Amino acid sequence: MLPSANARMFRTVLGQFATGVTVITGVDGDDRLGLACQSFSSLSLDPPLVLFCPGHNSTSWPRIRRSGRFGVNILAEDQHEACEAFGSSTGLKFDAVGSRRSPGGTVVLDGVLAWLGCTIEAVHDGGDHDIVVGRVQELRVERHDGPLLYFRGSHGIPRDTLAPSGH
Repeated sequence: MLPSANARMFRTVLGQFATGVTVITGVDGDDRLGLACQSFSSLSLDPPLVLFCPGHNSTSWPRIRRSGRFGVNILAEDQHEACEAFGSSTGLKFDAVGSRRSPGGTVVLDGVLAWLGCTIEAVHDGGDHDIVVGRVQELRVERHDGPLLYFRGSHGIPRDTLAPSGH
């Protein structure tokens, strides 16, 4: 690593890139599981593939992985509370938001913009994270509002933090 590319600087620089926020869900037996994740992306249209990157310290991800399936819930701008709950390591995550099961068995959170149900295609090592590739099996748009964004270490983009454009 270059001397100027320490972990703190790396986080600061990457914090300049706004990302959407998702909650990855799954089941283990009768238990619903979930984790907040901003490292999510589409990967391929044909076949329909997506990816997300859970940290190795996640307690939910190993249990979701065993099932071979996961859900992606794309959070709306008014779902800060759900994001905070699923970003925590407590077992009270589903107390913050209701959920239901899709016809294919995906755990879908109430109020999300959209959701996808996926089967795990591959898992690759990515440093302190895994890179999970999922094949989309079902999906739906639920509402047409703004997304919850993560930018400069917090949720949303406060207008007063953006520099005026000279262009």
